[in-house]
Amino acid sequence: IYTLEKENQRLSEKLKKDYQFENLVGSSPLMEKVFQMIRRVAPTEATVLIVGESGTGRELVARAIHNLSPRKNYPFVVINCGAIPENLLESELFGYEKGAFTDAYTQKKGKLEVANKGTVFLDEIGEMSLSLQVKILRFLQEKVIERVGSNTPIGLDVRIIAATNQDLKERIKEGKFREDLYYRLSVININLPPLRKRKDDILLLANYFLNKYRKEAGGKKIKGFTKEAKNLMLNYSWPGNVREMENRIRRALILADNSFITPSDLGFEEKKDMDIGRETSKASLKEARRNLEIELIKKALKEAKGNVSLAAKLLDISRPTLYDLMKKYNISG
Repeated sequence: IYTLEKENQRLSEKLKKDYQFENLVGSSPLMEKVFQMIRRVAPTEATVLIVGESGTGRELVARAIHNLSPRKNYPFVVINCGAIPENLLESELFGYEKGAFTDAYTQKKGKLEVANKGTVFLDEIGEMSLSLQVKILRFLQEKVIERVGSNTPIGLDVRIIAATNQDLKERIKEGKFREDLYYRLSVININLPPLRKRKDDILLLANYFLNKYRKEAGGKKIKGFTKEAKNLMLNYSWPGNVREMENRIRRALILADNSFITPSDLGFEEKKDMDIGRETSKASLKEARRNLEIELIKKALKEAKGNVSLAAKLLDISRPTLYDLMKKYNISG
């Protein structure tokens, strides 16, 4: 127990030093590269495209860029293009005039206008319809918008940061994403690595979340993780990435009966999850991704009792994307 306490104390001390960067945690070479890119791009006006799987921290990277930029005292506005229905997204982005459509009883500024002099973060940009992509492209070129129901141009000073968990070049080939918009958005590309490729950061992140949510333990003195829990975390494939780890550790702090968090506190079926981790490391990236996607989709549909909209929320993807994946893998609801 003494050894476990010393190891957890060492990791906590490590965290206090140089491994936190604008709420992002990491000491691995891959994350150091991300931090360097953020520092370089933040003071500029360049548009940025952040590419990473769900749960890797795309919004945190966008916020870090904004917070280190000359725009830091102005709004940072988030729009999830996959979460807002297509027919509402245009008015959310560009605003509307009174009488522009049914229920438009007053004039309303859109998110781009609200963010004037600040930053707009367009998450899940790959889900945006082609017709809206044209309007975003025009805004990037001319820095001008028109509210729905108006022909009056409004000049804006807004920086755009976009993000996706998709391969946009594949979307271009499929005719679902405009090539000209892709090149406008990806002046700078930041690729966020999945947690399974950041082995050096796993225990560092685990201790970060342990310290962050310790108060939720209901007065219990949780000192750290058992050796078995650490080994499992290091060998697990983390399909839900950092967000999955955060949720598992919050759960463990509430459920733990002892001073050290065990694999069962983390919600792991130890042998099964260790096997999944090993299988993923042996498989090709394409095969591993396919297996993980099938497993996660089936699990989400089961938890959502077949409700596709709810399952999409659990997976942090849009409903159309989930339908596409279900069709691709021949999974019924």
